[in-house]
Amino acid sequence: FEISFPKSAEEQVKIGSLFAELDSLLSLHQRKLSKLQETKKSLLQNMFPAEGEDRPKIRFAGYIYAWGQERLGDVCSFDKGQGYSKENLVDDGQPIILYGRMYVQYESVIHDVDTFVPKGSQGVFSKGNEVIIPASGETAEDISRASFVDKSGVLLGGDLNILTPDGGIDPAFLAMEISSGKVKRDLSSKAQGKTIVHIHKDDIASLEAGFPSLDEQRKISSVFLGIDSLLSLHQRSWTTDPCSNKPGQRSHDQIDVFVLELLDDVEVGSLGCVHG
Repeated sequence: FEISFPKSAEEQVKIGSLFAELDSLLSLHQRKLSKLQETKKSLLQNMFPAEGEDRPKIRFAGYIYAWGQERLGDVCSFDKGQGYSKENLVDDGQPIILYGRMYVQYESVIHDVDTFVPKGSQGVFSKGNEVIIPASGETAEDISRASFVDKSGVLLGGDLNILTPDGGIDPAFLAMEISSGKVKRDLSSKAQGKTIVHIHKDDIASLEAGFPSLDEQRKISSVFLGIDSLLSLHQRSWTTDPCSNKPGQRSHDQIDVFVLELLDDVEVGSLGCVHG
């Protein structure tokens, strides 16, 4: 086969240099992204108490009191999503969350909804403070996750358990705690079924979770919301144009800034791989 080359050796060198620089930038981008993902994993392990403990290893300065234990049934009201499947979806109309989103597009907090059913559709609408958990899935791991829906007026489709926490519980914090550590393991253990597993309202209501003060809950959830936002923006900026640094897009240097600012705010027992 034949390969075409520019006649000028200088042009060949310039083209080769361009792709070498792109490879270097992509490699740096991936290292920064991996560092932030490791940071999130380490913080999830250390900003929530380990099993049998009533205080986490990492806390914001000034918070010293033990976390209280609460049954979710005592601090949340429960509902169930209604109807609808992907066959009902249209290009535009009434925003809706279907349970499948929890698997293919999982987010701790759902800000934007890009699936729709026809306008005028009726059912259970979000008020902007709900936490949703899948009611069924292929594995216990699949359904041991929760998302906070922070938008009102979104239809919540069938096969979703809906929790509305009382005023002393931050919904974003609750979604994160259900999706990690001891509460996640406890939720997995309650899944029933073989080919398809199910989790019911009463199973979720019986779970016990630890809660610090509302102020500390909000500080903790803000850490992970910041990490998720940074991950999303960083990935989006590189999938559109790895050479650009458009206004509003965070460069990889901001990952270091975010981590360093976080380290200034927390009291650390053992951070492990949070920064290095």
